Amino acid sequence: MTPTNGRPAAAHTPAGAPAGTGPAAADGRPASGRGAGPEGPAEAVGIAPASRPAASGEGDTVASVVRQWRAVHPELNTGPMEVIGRINRCAALLQQAEDAPLRRAGLSRAEFDLLGALRRTGHELTPGELARETFSSGAAVTKRLKQLTERGLIERRGDTRDRRVAHLRLTDAGRDLVDGILPEQLAYETAVLSVLDPGGQDDLAALLGDLLGRLEGRMGALRA
Repeated sequence: MTPTNGRPAAAHTPAGAPAGTGPAAADGRPASGRGAGPEGPAEAVGIAPASRPAASGEGDTVASVVRQWRAVHPELNTGPMEVIGRINRCAALLQQAEDAPLRRAGLSRAEFDLLGALRRTGHELTPGELARETFSSGAAVTKRLKQLTERGLIERRGDTRDRRVAHLRLTDAGRDLVDGILPEQLAYETAVLSVLDPGGQDDLAALLGDLLGRLEGRMGALRA
């Protein structure tokens, strides 16, 4: 567990960083409606490319945090911070940057995940199944389904044997929206990840996949 006591008095903790993090780095928010320009795909979404590393000794936000904690508690192993803190910080920056193609379509990431689950599974799903597919709470899914149904992107069918059960599927408009956004969304995410070379992306995907698989197995065992 990351220690949380002994935080320096002047410290400020941005979202997604370990306790004691100083001021947040630039959030990398892309300009609305702008694709990859002549400056390169990574710069087009507001992220410094890999060919322009930080100045020597500058490091990232988490590196600064770790140095501060080592000064305060030199006896503690801060290694977990260097992994978990960076995962959380990357996630926070990506969320701050937002997903430009989704934003232009008037969708949140969570709403697109619901539409995508119905599209990729290829069959009707109940609200409970959608909650499991998107790792969301039932209440959150119910709220999003109401909004998407009102927009004419999802339609529901009552169960012939149990009125309490609803079966959900995409409308033609919903299917066309997902199929239209997905290539653009993947291009946007490709630009975000272009700060890493392809080999680095493969290595990172493998490491994160291994970590996620182990965590999911462990958490599932704890819930059983």
